[in-house]
Amino acid sequence: MESMLNKLKSTVTKVTADVTSAVMGNPVTREFDVGRHIASGGNGLAWKIFNGTKKSTKQEVAVFVFDKKLIDKYQKFEKDQIIDSLKRGVQQLTRLRHPRLLTVQHPLEESRDCLAFCTEPVCASLANVLGSWDNLPSPLPSDIKEYKLYDVETKYGLLQVSEGLSFLHSSVKMVHGNITPENIILNKSGAWKIMGFDFCIQSTNPSEQEPKFPCKEWDPNLPSLCLPNPEYLAPEYILSVSCETASDMYSLGAVMYAVFNKGKPIFEVNKQDIYKSFSRQLDQLSRLSSGTLQSIPEEVREHVKLLLNVAPAVRPDADQMTKIPFFDDVGAMTLQYFDSLFQRDNLQKSQFFKGLPKVLPKLPKRVIIQRILPCLTSEFVNPDMVPFVLPNVLLIAEECTKEEYIKLILPELGPVFKQQEPIQILLIFLQKMDLLLTKTPPDEIKNSVLPMVYRALEAPSIQIQELCLNIIPTFANLIDYPSMKNSLIPRIKNACLQTSSLAVRVNSLVCLGKILEYLDKWFVLDDILPFLQQIPSKEPAVLMGILGIYKCTFTHKKLGITKEQLAGKVLPHLIPLSIENNLNLNQFNSFICVIKDMLNRLEAEHKTKLEQLHVMQEQQKSLDIANQMSVSEEARSSSTGNQIDKVFNNGTDLLTSGSDSKENEISSIQRKASLTLEEKQKLAKEQEQAQKLKSQQPLKPQTTTVTPPVKQTKDLTDTLIDNMSSLSSRPINQAQVASSNSFSSVPSMGVGMGFSSPIDNTKRNMTNGLNTNMGFQTAGFTMGAGLATQNFFSGPSAGATKMNIVPPANMPNYGPMNAASAISPLTQQNRPPDMSALDNLFGPQKPKVSMKQLAQQKSSQWVNQFVPPPGSPNTSNTALGPQMNMMGQPGFGIQGNPFFSPQNFAQPADTMTNSSSASNDLKDLFG
Repeated sequence: MESMLNKLKSTVTKVTADVTSAVMGNPVTREFDVGRHIASGGNGLAWKIFNGTKKSTKQEVAVFVFDKKLIDKYQKFEKDQIIDSLKRGVQQLTRLRHPRLLTVQHPLEESRDCLAFCTEPVCASLANVLGSWDNLPSPLPSDIKEYKLYDVETKYGLLQVSEGLSFLHSSVKMVHGNITPENIILNKSGAWKIMGFDFCIQSTNPSEQEPKFPCKEWDPNLPSLCLPNPEYLAPEYILSVSCETASDMYSLGAVMYAVFNKGKPIFEVNKQDIYKSFSRQLDQLSRLSSGTLQSIPEEVREHVKLLLNVAPAVRPDADQMTKIPFFDDVGAMTLQYFDSLFQRDNLQKSQFFKGLPKVLPKLPKRVIIQRILPCLTSEFVNPDMVPFVLPNVLLIAEECTKEEYIKLILPELGPVFKQQEPIQILLIFLQKMDLLLTKTPPDEIKNSVLPMVYRALEAPSIQIQELCLNIIPTFANLIDYPSMKNSLIPRIKNACLQTSSLAVRVNSLVCLGKILEYLDKWFVLDDILPFLQQIPSKEPAVLMGILGIYKCTFTHKKLGITKEQLAGKVLPHLIPLSIENNLNLNQFNSFICVIKDMLNRLEAEHKTKLEQLHVMQEQQKSLDIANQMSVSEEARSSSTGNQIDKVFNNGTDLLTSGSDSKENEISSIQRKASLTLEEKQKLAKEQEQAQKLKSQQPLKPQTTTVTPPVKQTKDLTDTLIDNMSSLSSRPINQAQVASSNSFSSVPSMGVGMGFSSPIDNTKRNMTNGLNTNMGFQTAGFTMGAGLATQNFFSGPSAGATKMNIVPPANMPNYGPMNAASAISPLTQQNRPPDMSALDNLFGPQKPKVSMKQLAQQKSSQWVNQFVPPPGSPNTSNTALGPQMNMMGQPGFGIQGNPFFSPQNFAQPADTMTNSSSASNDLKDLFG
């Protein structure tokens, strides 16, 4: 990279040094700035061509410089001859003014080191273009190296040279004497211009007489710069030392041949033996075949052959050459017309510019840019011609690159953007607005292009407003969003609201509808939709425009209308509009269709929202219930754990725990409802009893050794026999015994226990009316947790649990139940039973105590009585009876129990078995 930069630096330094040394001290540099070396031209390509600018006006020029160092090898007199020849040619060119001659901007100036003069801007010489690169900078400029002549350029260039020769021959009466590619200069527009009048010959006769051109003999001893180029020189110059206007026409033919043969001349001339060469050339020209001219286009081949004819009289003159069909090309004619444009009036110009768009596509781009565009932009100073010129300029701009447009076209369009008259200018710009916005820089768009659009929207002409509104959507995507939002949209809205034209109002709505996709959603909802409600007109076209904007916004995937806007603003506006009397059936259907779509979406969105809210609420409820259940489970598990710990740690029995739970239940019931005084007293007594039970010592099973109980001295057998005898002595009438097997519920004073003995009745028979399955009733003792009113004869009871009871030796006496006591009280309502036998059995009566209180007092004692001491003879878990099924199973029941059979109540027992049999029965009874 560094080496490349150094190379570039050295090149720039060398070029600067060359330029400085070339023009240093020359008076030309006082008025002109000399730039880059671009080409070479003149006789022998001796003149270096630089681009430059005039200091005062910044006008572009070409600076021709002849460096005297080139002739240092010559003698002084030869140097003087060369300098005089060069000066003569420039001075003659300066005096001549014609469009086909190179225009001199500043005359020749001489300094000690160089000669210099300035001309119109130049691209290159024809010799450079054809491949002669002598006296050119190194490296070779790319624009010259890659330069290619198009057919239209060649045709029109040759036509221009012919026209220039016609001017010299007819008007000036002058023979150029050295028409060569070196002396034909291509200016910046591509026009071919003649220079190099070093060897021109002026006619010596007055203008009214036949011109006569004196000719000098060829002197081979002169320097080459003092002699014309013999390869393009007519044979008569050398062979007959004569010349005329036809001599220049021969040179034109030779140039035409070189142009179509890549710069190669038709004959090679040996300058050392020029006479011999020309003699041989003369013979070849007389036998010139079509094969030699094969590269020349056929339509001009014969004319070239005529131009190269040996006889000067046969050669066509310059005026004739300008009229040959070869030059009747559309492109060449167009370029020729542009060159004479300044001579035409406005009507002729307008007609020409109207037809120009058809010709431009046929012309090469470089020709259009170099030749046609400058001519067109020069007409912008004429306002009447701008509507005719502007379409062509914009057509050329479409084919240009953005850089070319910015450099060549945009500076010329700047003043035109601000022109308001004629009105067609604005229309043309609007039609090409996409081109302007695409290639114009953003700053220029903001400063020049968009203000023109704003003026069109505010123009008083309805046609301009309509056209502008129709065109805006085509380039809306190229407008920056801030300009559209802050400048363009407000003007469209004003045009819609303030105009009196229905077409403008409808076009405004259509324009807004088409550019909605380039706007922001919230800007549309907050600015565009509310604007629709401000439109006062109710014509069908306006209403359909409003509906279109609503529909576009509603259905567009980027925009859309929220359900709040639909419900609050859009539907309340659309529904009244839908029933306007001006609407036809199709228009009404369009309104209804859009309204239905909006309602459906509104329903779907809001329903979805409510469903989601409902699901969320249900989920929240389930979460709350789950939390409450988890909390209650934790509390319940903790309370259960506390009770278990209390049972096992404090040794509290199940009855105490039951009383605690009952107490808690009662207390909870008490909290829920107010109690009567009796209930409160009863509750207090129960709480007091429960407190006493809690204060008792807890049971510790098998922790201490229980001593065997001491047998009572009283003979239970004798006592029982006596008591049974007294009971059996009382007669029982058959009529007083109910034959029904139905029994009422057991009173609340206690629960009967059935003690059964697995003794076969066939072996022993008791005549006292009692069978082996005897029923005993405890004096106010309740077993189990059954309710006081539970019917023990109606089905299985919760209190009838399986119990293995072994009676201790100190068990209290239990008398037999009278059969009458087991009969339903319904049969004894008139006669109360005689309970004297029971009184004798149990001894003197004790004070009456409630069964519940007695159960609470005796609960612990009862349990202890049924726990046999270790080592007792009745520790074999012998059951007092089978499962106490209250539904007729063996034990304490109704069906299948012979104790309640009618036969047992038919005859009272008068006799009893001996005491030993009774003693055996008691033993069997108590295990």
